[in-house]
Amino acid sequence: MATGTWKDYQLYLLLLLPISYFILFKYVPMYGAAIAFQDYSIFKGVTGSAWVGFENFKQLFGMSQFYQVVRNTLLLNLLDLLFSFPAPILLAILLHELRVVWFKKAAQTILYLPHFISWIIIGGLVYQMFSTNGGLINNLIGALGLDPIPFLTEKNNWLLVYLSTGIWQSAGWGTIIYLAALTGINKDLYEAAEVDGAGRLKKIWHITLPGIRPTIVVMLIMQLGHIMTIGFERPFVMSNPLVMDYAEVISTFVYKVGLQSAQFSLATAMGLFQALVGLFFVVMANMIAKRSGEQGLW
Repeated sequence: MATGTWKDYQLYLLLLLPISYFILFKYVPMYGAAIAFQDYSIFKGVTGSAWVGFENFKQLFGMSQFYQVVRNTLLLNLLDLLFSFPAPILLAILLHELRVVWFKKAAQTILYLPHFISWIIIGGLVYQMFSTNGGLINNLIGALGLDPIPFLTEKNNWLLVYLSTGIWQSAGWGTIIYLAALTGINKDLYEAAEVDGAGRLKKIWHITLPGIRPTIVVMLIMQLGHIMTIGFERPFVMSNPLVMDYAEVISTFVYKVGLQSAQFSLATAMGLFQALVGLFFVVMANMIAKRSGEQGLW
């Protein structure tokens, strides 16, 4: 056993970096979760601050803004799940069906690019495109003699811009996993289906989609685990005071309460609540997947 371990020592050394990453950035910060149960003071630290039990959670659940940010977070994540989750699947299937190799590679490269653009830059582009006064789209609408559309100041329009921008930014990068899954499908199945007279759509429905279904299920479970987690940059950059009924989410709330108002215990309580709800969704989604005959995460 020892000989076998020493023989593969290079592989174990490669594991050190990811293991160190998870220990330092995932497990060590769990120590700070104790702040949610304290009247935390930055001068006394975690060990010196007074314990208050669940008082922070009582205060949090008693805030009317708490229910608004939870609602908004769920709403935006559910809409992302409904529209953004299928986008890379459809895009991967379309790319897989392309027969011109150079065009396929060029399309993949172009579709990956938005993933590497900062949300700060994307936010600037959005305002340049959709601003009511001076935005490119509204300038074109005005040139046609029509009234400008308040894309960024009317709540429903803002929601549409928010979702479409998210799809544009993430769909191309999300195709990588599904394209990898598509390469694992036996090519003989397509040839047999073609001999039987199946068209392209029938081959996609009966071969391609069932072939990547386990990958779709795993990705769906992981996405459900983030149903209460939302990135800070996207809603923060794209929000404005006129759409805060939709744009104020947990991440921006924690930023304002924890950093701007220095209520560290309250912000930590919100983060812990968020993590527990995410864990619940992952466990339930995995349980449903296993009972449905799928592989699941564990």
